[in-house]
Amino acid sequence: MATPAISIRNLTKVYPIPFRSERVLAVKNLSLDVEPGQVYGLLGPNGSGKSTTMKIVLGLVPPTSGTTQIFGRDSSMVDSREDVGFLPENPYFYKYLTGFETLMFYGKICGLRGAKLRDRAGELLKLVSLENARDRRLGGYSKGMLQRIGLAQALVQEPRLLVLDEPTAGVDPAGSREIRDLILDFKSRGITILLCSHLLGQVQEICDRIGILHRGELVREGKLEDLISIENQTELILENTSPELLGEIQALVNKSNARVVETRKPQTTLERFFLDVTGGNK
Repeated sequence: MATPAISIRNLTKVYPIPFRSERVLAVKNLSLDVEPGQVYGLLGPNGSGKSTTMKIVLGLVPPTSGTTQIFGRDSSMVDSREDVGFLPENPYFYKYLTGFETLMFYGKICGLRGAKLRDRAGELLKLVSLENARDRRLGGYSKGMLQRIGLAQALVQEPRLLVLDEPTAGVDPAGSREIRDLILDFKSRGITILLCSHLLGQVQEICDRIGILHRGELVREGKLEDLISIENQTELILENTSPELLGEIQALVNKSNARVVETRKPQTTLERFFLDVTGGNK
């Protein structure tokens, strides 16, 4: 069995409130796995513990208890991050650098040098469709372009895991779709992706599996198609049927020329499922 890209076991994080005897429970006894090659959506309302979980996985925040691993290595160890690329929700870039210079800068931080680094920067600019803006300063980039250069910098060291926190935040619909297509392209290249997003329609299009956090606890987790299936209903998709047949479909289907193409459970939307499990419909 393959080693999970991310393994979280019994993770709890408590933040003390300065100058007060109170504490905030951000994450409570969380356990989940992200398998290699998956796009995993970590969802939840504001304050549900998503960002805290991501920060602990990345080794930016220590857990109060429990463990997190990246490809079998404790994520508190620096070497575990060699296989990880990260795009935060509000990335900061030096606006006076060009797109090419930005990737050169991050590549040097990752230990790349010379022709290999220049080739990698050019390859990534092409991948995120910023070749024509390679010599433009980032101060002149649109929000969508900044997010794409952010994705490019996250890929500089050829990571096996990408952690993306709201990658389409503030991006217009066209830019959002471009980023969605890039994420699907990354998946096709074998990159595992942990995605945090409030755009549930987009999550539904690209995620293989999701976990929903609410008040620090994992309230639902599993394959997307299983979670949004309506359990007490089944639908039949028929081929070559007629309007007359529909009224007596159950009795006549086996006596007609109609063919059952597929039997499946009808699905709700991810947005409605999310609101149901987090109490947002109350």
